[in-house]
Amino acid sequence: MNTLKSLGYFVGLPIVLIAAWWAATRGGGSFYVPDPDQLVTAFRTVWLGDGFTQDALPSIARLLVGLALSIVLGVGLGIAIGSIDWVRWLLSPLLEFLRAVPSTIMIPVLLLLIGINDAMKVTVIVLGCLWPILLNTIKGVASIDEVQSDTGRVYGLTGIDRMRYLVLPAASPQIFAGIRQSLAVGLVLMVVSEMFAATEGIGYAIINFQNRIDIPEMWSGIVLLGLLGVALSVLFQIVQGRVLGWYEGLKESAND
Repeated sequence: MNTLKSLGYFVGLPIVLIAAWWAATRGGGSFYVPDPDQLVTAFRTVWLGDGFTQDALPSIARLLVGLALSIVLGVGLGIAIGSIDWVRWLLSPLLEFLRAVPSTIMIPVLLLLIGINDAMKVTVIVLGCLWPILLNTIKGVASIDEVQSDTGRVYGLTGIDRMRYLVLPAASPQIFAGIRQSLAVGLVLMVVSEMFAATEGIGYAIINFQNRIDIPEMWSGIVLLGLLGVALSVLFQIVQGRVLGWYEGLKESAND
């Protein structure tokens, strides 16, 4: 019953919004806001054809590579920093300072240092997505219960075994919270990085359509980004449900 209710909420709101949009544009709306029929036609023409392989796939590939690198670096560095108190306290001001620097402001610098290529775009994504994962991992590792830590020490958990059976399970809820935050950040940075001196990608296509005043095609790119965000969110929830199933069960037991 709860699943059907959730599905109803998930599908119902878009249906209501599309109906309102259709009603508002049926009598001839603004030139800058296409009606649903125009948008569907533009979406099918652009993104179900060559645009998918030429622009969408490279963007998705860069996003996934950037997210993967951010997870590896964020979790690895977060565990190393969070496990040692004095290192955590020493680096905390520097990490907060670096996190506050907008990743987009580094694009001109990276263009000079790296050049106009995929490495620059991936680096921008990593610079933005790294901080939520890193800081949440540090917090998760640092907040491991002392009783759990002492128990693991008594049972001789050291090295890889301690990391596998104590540190990662205890910190995983915080790690997943950081990854969830980084998904939205990565999607935004993917688009922004492609709007600067690019020759392909979803962001480049949207700007190109805007310059050519192809309004339905421009909106189709925005819709594609929304669908990509929904797909990433659904995929993340599936993975999180499988990995953190024990944690959700523990919370439900505590609430009963």
